[in-house]
Amino acid sequence: MRAIGQDVLGGPEVLKVVEAARPEPGPTEVLVRVRAAGLNPTDWKHRGNGGLLGRPPFVLGWDVSGVVEAVGLGTTLYRPGDEVFGMLRYPQGHGAHAEYVTAPARTFALKPEGVDHVQAGALPLAALTAWQALVDTAGVRGGQRVLVHAAAGGVGHLAVQIAKARGAHVIGTASAAKHDLLRGLGADELVDYRSVDFAEVVRDVDVVLDTMGGDYGPRSLETLRTGGTIVSLVLSRLDPGLDALAAERGIRSAAMLVEPDHAAMKAIAALAAAGRLRALVAAVLPLEEAAKAHELGETGRTTGKIVLTP
Repeated sequence: MRAIGQDVLGGPEVLKVVEAARPEPGPTEVLVRVRAAGLNPTDWKHRGNGGLLGRPPFVLGWDVSGVVEAVGLGTTLYRPGDEVFGMLRYPQGHGAHAEYVTAPARTFALKPEGVDHVQAGALPLAALTAWQALVDTAGVRGGQRVLVHAAAGGVGHLAVQIAKARGAHVIGTASAAKHDLLRGLGADELVDYRSVDFAEVVRDVDVVLDTMGGDYGPRSLETLRTGGTIVSLVLSRLDPGLDALAAERGIRSAAMLVEPDHAAMKAIAALAAAGRLRALVAAVLPLEEAAKAHELGETGRTTGKIVLTP
């Protein structure tokens, strides 16, 4: 099979099409022919510095939408021909930027019939991150006020929709040019971070989703009610004193990495099938143009996800 591999760390130019053996599913696993695979910032970060993967060689990619080709011993959830989507185990299960992948069957959920592979391939990692942060960690419920930073980003625009689907009042930070788009996704209030300090104008928030790190964490505490929760996603940029500052104010502080999650994938699939959750897709490129896709993603100027199609 073809895959996008790298032997050294570096810029997009280190990515190349390689020939690799097609994997075989082990017990409780499925073999999936990849029809679409999303890119996320973690892809270009790992490409450049190795991150949690260490030194190459490796094949990147965690988002998958495709068709089950074969099932391993003891697998009962799926049969060959089923269309599925999901996130490979993060970070060790990378390898979605290839023609085939294997993974435990419960990594995946059935792809909704009304959602195409490109849309489904753009959803898993970012949608799971938003779901696990807002629903599992913060317990967002109807009537609460939720502040989403970088609301037009890959995780952010899905978090807006998930929080709205939970019945929350959603506030987002984003540049003014993206406000209309975010209102269309369900945002109730928007703050232009380029002209306004959100910490001075947003108050009485129950949950903050911090996708930025750095000083966004301490500043976000100013917006939270006593008893509120801040969930931070950028672990490498966490303020080391954030937990203590939060505790002083009676606020819960949590930091998380995304995990494969069959139940959450089924919930995401249900929202997508109902038209209540959709990924914005900025570009769709063939697998062999992975380097171009990385270059585009690293500009930081795209709105929504980039998807590769083998």
